[in-house]
Amino acid sequence: MTLRRWLHQHPLFTLWLPLVAWMGLIFCLSAQPDFPHPEVDWLEGLIGIGAHMFLFGVLAVLWARSLQGQRRTLLLAFLLTMLYALLDEFHQSFVPGRTADPLDLVYDGLGAALALGAWAWLQHRRASN
Repeated sequence: MTLRRWLHQHPLFTLWLPLVAWMGLIFCLSAQPDFPHPEVDWLEGLIGIGAHMFLFGVLAVLWARSLQGQRRTLLLAFLLTMLYALLDEFHQSFVPGRTADPLDLVYDGLGAALALGAWAWLQHRRASN
């Protein structure tokens, strides 16, 4: 049996482990009291927004991959991503030097929506070819 075939038969490793690992990465990043940042305020803000959109966009796609075949996969992936984003902000409120910012939830949701839209478009293209 090839490794590829074995992995296909064990979705825990190919679908759920990357999802849980990414959630762990987000948790670890949220537990950091401070990150190195540029001296320019607008650049720091832009990097922070981009980081939120990227991290939660990837999380949303990993949810969609893991839930594929479920009814309303994209909606469920988006809702689960936003639930984790809410928990992430709650977690940050307990980390010294960090605060919970409701605006971060907007960036998380925007990143998740854009990533899920791109993922759905790619899935549709792949299916039509």
